[in-house]
Parts: sequence; structure tokens; C-alpha cells
Amino acid sequence: MKNPINPALDTTAFRSHLLQLSPQMISDVTVHGVLLWASLGFLMPIGILIIRMSSREEAGSMRVKVFFYLHAILQMFSVLLVTAGAIMSIKKFDNAFNNSHQRLGLALYGAIWVQALVGFFRPKRERKERSLWYFVHWMLGTVISLGGIINIYTGLNAYIKKTSRSATLWTILFTAEVSFIAFLYLLQDKWEYMQKQGVTLGNLPITVLSNQEIPERPIQKVLFPQPCGKLNALGNLFD
Repeated sequence: MKNPINPALDTTAFRSHLLQLSPQMISDVTVHGVLLWASLGFLMPIGILIIRMSSREEAGSMRVKVFFYLHAILQMFSVLLVTAGAIMSIKKFDNAFNNSHQRLGLALYGAIWVQALVGFFRPKRERKERSLWYFVHWMLGTVISLGGIINIYTGLNAYIKKTSRSATLWTILFTAEVSFIAFLYLLQDKWEYMQKQGVTLGNLPITVLSNQEIPERPIQKVLFPQPCGKLNALGNLFD
């Protein structure tokens, strides 16, 4: 089968010709992938986990402020790395936007900068628009994080096609990282509930978080006879 562009090349040779990249191009593709992984695949999810930790702290406390500034710093670094990756892709690569990786990447570039601006214009808590701002910031951050993870996988697939190299190890490592972050994300919701499961009911002493013991007391309920045939439900409830 002859190739329609160059009859001198058959299909196999033509494909090999397309897949041949210079060492410099392979290096650029690798750096681009590392930048986007560090931003969307690491710093941004870690920043989300950190800000979720502040919800269990007392409002206005020092720990809340530390968590907030850590979140802001990590997200700013994430935006800077995304911007560097975007500039590299524009200058170094052929951006025909004819595949899902490039299209999703372009949408993520814009969404990340919108999210950064939304974060900078955070209204005070007593303002009415704070609830709407929180919903937009939370929803946009969630969409960007999920979209970024998906685009890293599509980027690994594009790397395989362009370089003819295996990315199995990187795919396994990234999947393990995403699974661990997802586990921590779910654990944050259940951590307080899990700690309360250490409380033992019944005739045994109850262990609370302060390591104090509540003396055991009988759990048998004594019902006193009522003066009339009809039982008083409230009376029994508070006996």
C-alpha cells in the first residue's frame, strides 16, 4: 500500500517517519509533561486537601490561617507551572487542536486563570455574595482537578504515540498517586466519625478523645407504675 502523500514511502515507513522525533523534541515533551503533572496532578490536589483540613478548625484560629496560606501558595505555584507548560506547548509544539489532549488542555489553561482570579476576589464572610463565590470556587476547582487528571492520562497516551516509547511505569505511578490522594480525600470526611467509633457503649467504660473515662452506670430502665391505665410517653422518656 502506497502512501498518498509520498508514494515512495509505504504505510509502515511513513508512520515511522512521522513518529521520529529529535532528542530535543522528546526532551521538550518530557518537560512539558512534568510541568503539567506537578501542577494539575500534584500541587493542586494537595492544595485542596489542605484547605479541607481547615474546616475542622475553629474559625479565625492560627491553624486556619496557616492552612489558608498554604493552600494559596500551592495554588499560585500551580498556576505558574501551568502557564510555563502552556507557553512551552505554544512555542515548541504543533498545536492543531485536532485531538482531545490539546482541546482539553486549552480549556484547562483558561479555567485555571479564571479560578485564580476568583480566588483573589474573595468576598468577606459577612457579605451575601460569599455563598455564591464559595460554590463557584469549589465547583470550578473540582472540575479543573478532575479535568487535569484526565488530561494527564491523555498526555501519556500522546507521549506514547509521538515517541514510540513505553509509559507504563509512569501510568502506574500516577494511578497509584491519584488513588492515594482520593483515599485521603474520602478519609477526611470520615476521620472524625471513625474516631468516635472508639466510644464503647454498654456496661464498659466509655473512652472519649480526651482520654477521660466516664464511670459506668446501669443501663436498665425502671418504669414506675402510672396512676392511670394510659401510659404517659413523656414521663417514661425522661425517667
